[in-house]
Amino acid sequence: MGGVEDLERGEQGVWVNGDDQRRVVQVGGEMDIDRAPMMYDALQAAITEPAGSDEIVVDLSDLSFCDSSGLNALIHARQTAAEHGRRIVLRTPPPQLRRLLEMTGADALFPITDS
Repeated sequence: MGGVEDLERGEQGVWVNGDDQRRVVQVGGEMDIDRAPMMYDALQAAITEPAGSDEIVVDLSDLSFCDSSGLNALIHARQTAAEHGRRIVLRTPPPQLRRLLEMTGADALFPITDS
């Protein structure tokens, strides 16, 4: 996988996969103050990987909840990605996270896809 290691596997965790074209960070379970650092660390590793992909997809299809800590981790990772000439795309955010993104205006910061 080119230097980015799995942090945890399973629907309650964060794991990284993909290829040179696109790195995918999959997030499952609840993303709260206890778990947001795990997601942030996975995003940081994908963003700062030398010769890594320009696009980091955060697959949120298995996410059941996200609080402000998870949103904050996404926003900070987006800033780091921009500094490295990379972008973060949110894939299939659940309705609860979509509402959080819209309420805070953060939906304007991320491309969002359902595929």
